[in-house]
Amino acid sequence: SCLQLGLERFHGVCILGFNSAEWFIADIAAILAGGFAVGIYTTNSPEACHYVAENCSANVVVVENHKQLQKILEIQHKLPHLKAIIQYGEELKEKRPNLYSWSEFMDLGKDVPDAQLREIIESQKPNQCCTLIYTSGTTGQPKGVMLSHDNLTWTAAAAGRFIMLTDAKEKQELVVSYLPLSHIAAQMSDIWSAMTFGVQVFFAQPDALKGTLVDTLREVRPTAFLGVPRVWEKMEEKMKSIGAKSSALRRKVASWAKGVGLQTNLKRMNGYSEVPVNFRLARHLVYKKVRKAIGLDRCTKCYTGAAPITRETLEFFLSLNIPVFELYGMSESSGPHTISLPHAFKLTSCGKEVTGCRTLIHKPDGDGNGEICFSGRHIFMGYLNMEEKTKEAIDEDGWLHSGDLGKHDKDGFLYITGRIKELIITAGGENVPPVPIEDAVKDAVPIISNAMLVGDKAKFLAMLLTLKCNTDAETGEPGDDLTPEAVDYCQKLGSRATKVSEIISSKDKAVYAAIQKGISAVNEGAVSNAQKVQKWVLLEKDFSLFGGELGPTMKLKRPVVAQKYKDQIAQFYADADTAT
Repeated sequence: SCLQLGLERFHGVCILGFNSAEWFIADIAAILAGGFAVGIYTTNSPEACHYVAENCSANVVVVENHKQLQKILEIQHKLPHLKAIIQYGEELKEKRPNLYSWSEFMDLGKDVPDAQLREIIESQKPNQCCTLIYTSGTTGQPKGVMLSHDNLTWTAAAAGRFIMLTDAKEKQELVVSYLPLSHIAAQMSDIWSAMTFGVQVFFAQPDALKGTLVDTLREVRPTAFLGVPRVWEKMEEKMKSIGAKSSALRRKVASWAKGVGLQTNLKRMNGYSEVPVNFRLARHLVYKKVRKAIGLDRCTKCYTGAAPITRETLEFFLSLNIPVFELYGMSESSGPHTISLPHAFKLTSCGKEVTGCRTLIHKPDGDGNGEICFSGRHIFMGYLNMEEKTKEAIDEDGWLHSGDLGKHDKDGFLYITGRIKELIITAGGENVPPVPIEDAVKDAVPIISNAMLVGDKAKFLAMLLTLKCNTDAETGEPGDDLTPEAVDYCQKLGSRATKVSEIISSKDKAVYAAIQKGISAVNEGAVSNAQKVQKWVLLEKDFSLFGGELGPTMKLKRPVVAQKYKDQIAQFYADADTAT
């Protein structure tokens, strides 16, 4: 059907929708027909969809429903290569030229001879690109990560063998597909590894992350489960709130069992294998029931990846005898690079390299911390039409530079200790480039001097703001007096303020309302919900070289600001459930 629509070699088939059988079919069809399979995040704005479809010269776009279709119709006139749109999830609301329902699309291929398709499949080579994964840059537009047939097939087999997935001929593995398939993690686990090992895939409801995921897990009872940190955190929160409502006796038993669970599992992690009697009792009274309640009673492989997870969350599950194994990698390494295993597992480590993958710690400091670099058959081909960016990522010796800082311990376990790049990764695994959002806020609210976005590992984004004020000509220290332009701005709003302290101490209604209005306007243009600023606070002092928040080139020193204003940042998330 793709061939009948005129899909050309190395042109994109964009897929915009929640995980479904049709998503998989469209993805694999695109590849076998000689095109590129290209997932687009369902949360993308029409403009963000346009960037991807235009960048990969898409001939075909597959959408789930009317809502996603509207985004494509809005930008269709700017997509010169587009030949057809297919909607699979619901009946078409209107007839349009080159718009097909799924069944109409399926019928298109009836007259294309098998020989024509076979010839195209035969002509494809392992080192040719077949899939594009769009990944957020620190600034500017996303980059199309080119993955070859070999990248996908080799990684799927290597990672699956490493975590000891069982081939369906011996024992059937089951997984739930719910993480966005435009992201490498879900694609590797739900499509490629599943295909390699004959895993049975169940599709969750589109509102899985709003709360129905646990119902699906209880129904499917998967044998392997990959969650981003936010998923594990949500489960932890839900379980804690249910626990708090139990009787005093139940709470006592649970608390005892968790103590036993954590101690036993930490010992196990350090090589002790005996199972104490109280642990067996706790397993019978508590752990088995908890696992059953969340649908993980058959799950021997619980994984987390895509963003950093806190030690607290890992210990919470470990105390309930649910070890959550961390894995680490990136789109540019076809997904995984290091993986933790039941018999090789250390809390807060991302585990060891998948067999066939190698790590280099580049320019390590005294503690052994340096940039983590990868090599192996899982390393991507490059970024589509971005030769310069590709050269920044892969050095002359073929090492992929991750932009993450980390170190190995004496046993070869990898620990991630920080990021070279400024990208914020939320608890949901969404990569957010802070600079464009900060710049937009400064543009929208002219009284703002500096803005710093926070939200790494957190549920939502928040922002620290400073106001334009006069600085001491001698020392460069920022003062309390607003600049003349800022005073004018306040007067136009109907505020009499002339000092920063006046605005903050009185929570100046006019100024606060103007700031909120500006931020709401910026949120209107956000690429997705995860990139909206939910809370903000005004700081008493502007950032400066004098205060240490700015470097010599006036570049924001994020770690310094985060440390200096850690109380204000903590406050954003202290009453986290009341986010606006």
